[in-house]
Amino acid sequence: MPDFFGYLYATMCGITGAYAFNEIGRISLIHLGQATDALAFRGPDDRGTHLGYFCGLGHRRLSILDPTPDGHQPMYEESGRYTIVFNGEIYNFQALRQELEAKGYTFHSGTDTEVLLKGYKEWGESMLPRLNGFFGFAVYDQEEESLFIARDRMGIKPILWYRDDDRFVFASEMKSLLAYGLPRQLDFETLHLYLQLNYVPAPHSLLKGVHKLLPGHSMFLKGGALTIKKWWQVPYEPNNLNPRKWSYEQQQEQLRELMEHSVQRRLVADVPLGSFLSGGIDSSVITALAARQVDKLNTFSIGYKDEPFFDETRYARLVAEMHKTEHTVFSLTNHDLYEHLHDVLDYLDEPFADSSAIPVYILSKRTKKIATVALSGDGADELFSGYNKHMAFWRTLHPGMAETAVSALLPIWKALPKSRSGALSNKFRQFQRFAEGMRLPLKERYWRWATFASSGESLSLLSASSKQQLDQGLYEQYKNQILQYLPKNGGINDVLYTDVQLVLPYDMLTKVDLMSMANGLEVRVPFLDHEVVSFAFSLPADSKINRQMKKRIVQDAFRPLLPPELYQRPKHGFEVPLLKWFQTELRSKIEGHWLKDEFVEAQGVFDVNATRALKQQLFSANPGDAHARIWALIVFQHWWKRVMGEVGVGV
Repeated sequence: MPDFFGYLYATMCGITGAYAFNEIGRISLIHLGQATDALAFRGPDDRGTHLGYFCGLGHRRLSILDPTPDGHQPMYEESGRYTIVFNGEIYNFQALRQELEAKGYTFHSGTDTEVLLKGYKEWGESMLPRLNGFFGFAVYDQEEESLFIARDRMGIKPILWYRDDDRFVFASEMKSLLAYGLPRQLDFETLHLYLQLNYVPAPHSLLKGVHKLLPGHSMFLKGGALTIKKWWQVPYEPNNLNPRKWSYEQQQEQLRELMEHSVQRRLVADVPLGSFLSGGIDSSVITALAARQVDKLNTFSIGYKDEPFFDETRYARLVAEMHKTEHTVFSLTNHDLYEHLHDVLDYLDEPFADSSAIPVYILSKRTKKIATVALSGDGADELFSGYNKHMAFWRTLHPGMAETAVSALLPIWKALPKSRSGALSNKFRQFQRFAEGMRLPLKERYWRWATFASSGESLSLLSASSKQQLDQGLYEQYKNQILQYLPKNGGINDVLYTDVQLVLPYDMLTKVDLMSMANGLEVRVPFLDHEVVSFAFSLPADSKINRQMKKRIVQDAFRPLLPPELYQRPKHGFEVPLLKWFQTELRSKIEGHWLKDEFVEAQGVFDVNATRALKQQLFSANPGDAHARIWALIVFQHWWKRVMGEVGVGV
C-alpha cells in the first residue's frame, strides 16, 4: 500500500476533485455526491460517478458534442491507467484525432474528451500547446498515482484549489470546494482588493487558503509534491511590434482571415447554436462572420424598455436584417432586472459585484430556451482598445489644450455634484477621474481608473479588528503583481496587456462563465482564439486607437460586413439602475438587513460609522459612485450570510 492516498472528483461542465495525503484526507470521499451535485447547473444533462479506494470521480455534463452515452464521463482509457474529467471544448480535436489515429490509437466516441485523454497518454503535458480551445481538465494516472490539472490560455474556464496537510481539492466553482468541508476564514488582503475592484483577481480568493489557478497554467501533484507551471503567456514584445512590417491594409486582411477561421472553429456543435447580438461592433462582427457559414443563424438581443439611452436593439436589428438571421429580442423592464437580482446573488459563491451580471444572467436564461451554445463578442475591447478609459489613457499620453484644461479645473470638478444617473453630473464625475488620473504615474493612474474606491476609502470601511488582521505589506505585494506589466513610460499596449491579465479573466470572463453556466448555456468567444490574441499584441497602438476612433482596426477591417449606422456612435454598454433601486425598492433592505447597524457591528468585518456614512452619501443629492460601493457591500453581505453563516443578531 502506498504511503498516501489519492482521490479525484470531477464534473462537466465543471470539475471538482480531491487528492488525499493520509487516512484523514480519505474522509472527503463521502462528500463525492454532494460536491458533484453542487455543480448541477453547469451540467444538467448527465451525471456519472466512479468510486474507488484511491480515486473518486463525479461528473455532470452539458452535452455539446456526441450527446450519446459514448460521451459519458468520467472517461477511462482502455488500459485503465488514465481517467479524465473535462470542462470546455477543444476546437481542433478532429485534427488531433487524425494525428493520434496515425500513431495507432482507436476511438470509441466522437468527443473531444476522448481525444484529450489519449492525447495526454501520448504527449503528456506537452499536449497543451497543441490545443485550440478553452478548458479546465484533470487527468488521474492510476499507475503513478498522480494528478495533472490544466487551465486554458485566456482563463475562460476557472479552476480553484485548496491544500492542507491532509488533502488537495480543486473545483470549477467554490460551492463545490465548500462541499468538502473547508475551513471558512476571510482573507482580509483580498477583501481589501475586492472593495476597490468589485471583483476578486486570481490567484486569490476571499477564503484564506483557497487559490485560483492562473490562466495558461498547469498543476502536477504526486506524493504530496505540487508543481505549478506557466505553459502559455500572451506573446507580447513591446519593442518588436508589427514584426512582418505589414501595412495597415495588410493588418486588416490578416485580422479578417484569423477571425473567419476562429468563428468557423466555434460553430462545431451537435446542439442548437446561436449568437449574442447587442448591436455593438464586436457582437455584430461575430454574427456577420457566423451568418456566412450558418443558414438562418439564431441571434439574441436584450432591449431595455425603461432605459432607452442604453437600448441598442435598433442597431442589432439592422445587423440581423443585413445577414438574414433568425433574430429574437428579449425586451426587459427595470422590474425584470430587479426580479432576477436575488437569483444572481444566490448563485454567486464568491462576491462578484459587476452589476451587468444581471442582464447577462437573463440573456443566458432566455437564450437557453432556444440554443445550447452562443457565440459572444467578449474580448475585443481588451485586445483592441475599446473602452472609454483607453481613450482617456491615449489622451494622457497625447495631451492637448482640452486635456490640460480638464486637469487644471480639478478643484471645480471636486466641488460639483456627481452621479452616474444624470448626464451632466456623470460628466463631472468623469472629468474628476480624468483630472486625478492625469496627475498620477502610469501604474497609479491605471489603478485609479480600474477601481471604484481608493485604497484609503476601502480601508475606511474596515473595522479596527479587520485592519489588525490585514497585512498591508502582503496587500501591496498583491497589487504590485497586478501592475507588474506596466512600465514607467508604458503605452496603450501595456495598458491592454494589463487588462488581459486582470479585467478580462476576472471581471468579463468570470461574469459570462458564471451567468451562462447558471443556466446551462455554453458561451464561446472567437476574439479570444489564441491566434487572434497573439496577432493583436503584435500590432502597434496606432492600429488600435487614435484621437478619432477606438478599436480602429476592428471597425475598419469589417466595415463592408456591417451597416453604416453602427459606426462613429458612442459605446453604451449597460448600467443596471442600481441607484434607482437603492433609493426605492431596496432602501429598506439596505438599511434594515444587509447594512443594518446592529448586523454590521455584530459581524465585525466593517466599521459601522463608515457604512452609515456611505448610506448617507447614497441617499443624498450627491451620491457619486456610492451606489457601486454599496453594491459591492450588498453582494459581500449576501455571500457572508450564506457561506460564512449568520452572526445571530436577528436580521
